[in-house]
Amino acid sequence: MITLSLQQIADVTGGVVSPEADPGALVTSFVEFDSRKITPGGLFIALPGTRVDGHDFVAKAVEQGATAALVTREVGEPAIVVPKTEPREGDNSDLAANDPDGSAAGVVEGMSKLAAHVARELVAHHGLRITGVTGSAGKTSTKDLIAAVLSRSGETVAPPGSFNNELGHPYTVLRCTEDTKFLVAELSARGIGHIAHLAEIAPPQVGVVLNVGSAHIGEFGSRENIARAKGELVEALPAAADGGVAVLNADDELVSAMASRTQARVVTFSAAGAQADYYATDVELDELARATFTLHSPANPPQRVRLNVFGVHQVSNALAAAAVGMECGIAAPEVADALSSAHSVSVARMDVNTRPDGVTVINDAYNANPESMRAAIAALGFTAAARPGARAIAVLGEMGELGQDSVAAHASLADELSRYRVTHLVTVGFNDATEALATCAREHGIETTEVEDAEAAAGVVDKLVASAPAGIDGWHTREHRDVVLVKASNALGLWAVAERLLPGHTLDGDKA
Repeated sequence: MITLSLQQIADVTGGVVSPEADPGALVTSFVEFDSRKITPGGLFIALPGTRVDGHDFVAKAVEQGATAALVTREVGEPAIVVPKTEPREGDNSDLAANDPDGSAAGVVEGMSKLAAHVARELVAHHGLRITGVTGSAGKTSTKDLIAAVLSRSGETVAPPGSFNNELGHPYTVLRCTEDTKFLVAELSARGIGHIAHLAEIAPPQVGVVLNVGSAHIGEFGSRENIARAKGELVEALPAAADGGVAVLNADDELVSAMASRTQARVVTFSAAGAQADYYATDVELDELARATFTLHSPANPPQRVRLNVFGVHQVSNALAAAAVGMECGIAAPEVADALSSAHSVSVARMDVNTRPDGVTVINDAYNANPESMRAAIAALGFTAAARPGARAIAVLGEMGELGQDSVAAHASLADELSRYRVTHLVTVGFNDATEALATCAREHGIETTEVEDAEAAAGVVDKLVASAPAGIDGWHTREHRDVVLVKASNALGLWAVAERLLPGHTLDGDKA
């Protein structure tokens, strides 16, 4: 964060400096929610939660070196006290669900105002360039690829994992300093107006829209409403004359139609052969579903790219990242090299590890929607198909927030499992959606086991990968061992299955 005095922060946030604090004291380090992570000169964000209240940890944060805390009530320690915020009608965020008196919303509103001030200062006086990324699937992977490309040209800040909501977004903005050249912001939405709000905090000059799928369709009601929400990003961009660039997926009609909603210059990308500014040809997959392709871009010779991230869907994500990099002035060969060198940095997002005995675990358990499920199942099937006799084992839990379409969406996954020759399915959780998936999978001849939780699923898979498939010679060799996909909405905690399957029950197994 840029250096600010407590009085300056109070003025920006609409708060007051507490009697215990020196208004001239400086915040010289980062904001943190966790008092254990505070560094000297930092600002502690006292966020009330469902189980603990950050206000109870202000004293500890000050002991750790915090200059002050951002609070909504007096705590007897150096602080900036901001007002509580009245709940907004129809607010369906996690924050609102656990904030009966507006204390959490008040703290987040104060942090958001501070982030907006910092972003504008850095853009105006230090040349910060902000890229926003949204889409129903692939945001986190694309954000990571964009950050890998832009970091070749200067210090780049991107959110850890999926810090893409009203809490994680301002937190990420406040990781920027005077030395930061690029900020890559991942923007999510659970309703109309959410992305517009996030874009106000950190106004992007470049906006990337990946796709319009059915994630959160239970809340939006239709894909058209989802498109309306995602398009708020391109509406927030400056005009082309002021450096605004909209990067749109030409393979998605609802995304390409957003060109009419922006004043920014529009560039397009395509992994499926559509006419576009940035496109891929000669796509090949290796034995772990990592793609190699030829990258075509305006006024540049073709570049060969070999991705280290997994799944053919990453070609589209890489094209989006390439477009951002080149539109920000990075040369095509440097962009191709950056993409070829990039690895997944977000935990449980197509995180592929191979054990010493050859069993490969695809941990994609952070979240799930129909589009990302199909992509992950394809990666599972392709990887297993490259190993004679290997079993393709899918451990799947419920995809949340699909509303009335949930049962049908889960049942249709059985077609994907069959298409990619998945041999074994373990469904986790007893509900109508997973029951529909299990029933349809059995109808396709897939050996299916239904279990209650992640621990039970891990036990089933442990036994399965330890047993030899019938009629397979050389099963004990690495080249023939099974491939396991673990995927569900984050609330199910299926990452625990992946951890158990990997050496030491950690995510630090040999990288495939």
